[in-house]
Amino acid sequence: MKAIGLTRYLPISDPQSLVDVEIAQPEASGHDLLVKVEAIAVNPVDTKVRAPKDKVEDAPRVLGWDAAGTVVAVGADVTLFKVGDPVFYAGSITRPGANSEYHLVDER
Repeated sequence: MKAIGLTRYLPISDPQSLVDVEIAQPEASGHDLLVKVEAIAVNPVDTKVRAPKDKVEDAPRVLGWDAAGTVVAVGADVTLFKVGDPVFYAGSITRPGANSEYHLVDER
């Protein structure tokens, strides 16, 4: 799936600070909702996490925590949502990745 990621923590003015990447589409399990992302918001945590530093990621890192979209799959333990439900959320700092076509978020 398509995503916007980084491999180097460059100033945002650098054209390579955020790049188009292809990553595997995640699969829902447990309490996960797989959301087809339709809109994102830039949260202050996005800017803090990707602030310039001397670090190179081995694989592209996809940031993003705040999004809106539609549930397209649910894990076996999900009880609060169903496929087709519209959702919006501020996700957990431990589960970035909203800057992509699909994102896993815990229903709780």
